[in-house]
Amino acid sequence: MLQKVSPEPREEPAMREVLDGRRQGLAGLMPFAGPAVVVSVAYIDPGNFATNIQAGARYGYGLLWVVVLANLVAMLFQSLSARLGIATGRNLAELCREHLPRPLVYLMWVVSELAAMATDLAEFLGGAIGLALLFDLPLLVGMGITAVVTYALLLLEGKGYRRLELAIGALVGVVGLSYLAELFIAPIGWKSLGQQIFVPNLPDSAALAIAVGIIGATVMPHALFLHSGLTERRARPKTTDERRRIIRLSNLEVVLALSVAGLINLAMVIMAAGAFHGSHPDVAKIETAYQTLVPLLGGAAATIFLVSLIASGFSSSVVGTMAGQMIMQGFVAFRIPLWLRRSITMLPSFAVVVAGVDATHALVMSQVALSIALPFPMVALVWFTSRSDLMGPFRNRVPVTVAAVVAALVVLALNVVLLLDAFGMVSL
Repeated sequence: MLQKVSPEPREEPAMREVLDGRRQGLAGLMPFAGPAVVVSVAYIDPGNFATNIQAGARYGYGLLWVVVLANLVAMLFQSLSARLGIATGRNLAELCREHLPRPLVYLMWVVSELAAMATDLAEFLGGAIGLALLFDLPLLVGMGITAVVTYALLLLEGKGYRRLELAIGALVGVVGLSYLAELFIAPIGWKSLGQQIFVPNLPDSAALAIAVGIIGATVMPHALFLHSGLTERRARPKTTDERRRIIRLSNLEVVLALSVAGLINLAMVIMAAGAFHGSHPDVAKIETAYQTLVPLLGGAAATIFLVSLIASGFSSSVVGTMAGQMIMQGFVAFRIPLWLRRSITMLPSFAVVVAGVDATHALVMSQVALSIALPFPMVALVWFTSRSDLMGPFRNRVPVTVAAVVAALVVLALNVVLLLDAFGMVSL
């Protein structure tokens, strides 16, 4: 499970046709499509539901610009991750192990593993909450069902990566169609939306914490590691020109897949703003959002909301487990059985529920934790992709490096402020 991704036999002829120039356009993209679709799940996981509901309910359309900014940063860094794998034939964690000091490697591994657990906390709990609310089940029963379904989905990879990619793509489609339907149900102030979506503004100090949570829920550390692993040996280019063509196709897929994920995130905030802002600005829990949607927009809107949450939880939990395996294999060249990896990453979720911690609050805090872990892979990715000895002709151009450095510094600055607040040195 989760060995090096190599071309499936039935995919190789189609890939060769593309690389030989005999298949172009959308038909040329399809044989190489999949990695960006898989990692896009990380950008619409249940943690996004929690932070986006808070953003829309409390601030209306005021934080939509944060969603746009976070999505642009995500596109930039996911394209760099994919490029790294294609150009070097190695994934980000492996390159860290090979080129960084051993103490730093172990630190990055531990931080990345903790981030993977925080990710799974959000994803696993989100699916379980959705099942519990939709079918009126105890939360622990919903967690058990989520565990079984996600493990079954992970087993699909043993039959070829295409089956798993199609299953994940279908779940992403469910989330997207659900929020498209919600936009037709919820009242939306399109004029106000258009005026605020591209205007940076933090209405008050609490908005900063939500903004950091949105970034943590959108630009995901485990997705940066995973994308390079999914692309590193997916195709077998024979020349530099063929490798360059694969990178162009990868960039196109990143833009398309993350544009869809970004639109879904925007729709989450817009729906929450239309349904809750003004009348219920304090809605912050997924459970409360569902219960409030029923009298406000009707049972259909509330059910669609839960269906999208379940699909998001299932798909993102699968992707989180894949990333966790790849992180361990890359940093310490060690693998554990899939069932054991799945069990370990589920433990924090069960601990949160047994301890009586509010589930939605745990989701939001997990996203803040991810934002703290994010600078490690971001900085490593910028450094590796800017090195000509590793990337050759595919190293970053100066404008790309500058944009990546600026984005990383912004995230670092937000994280510093959040940490100072956590230690009581500043007050948000």
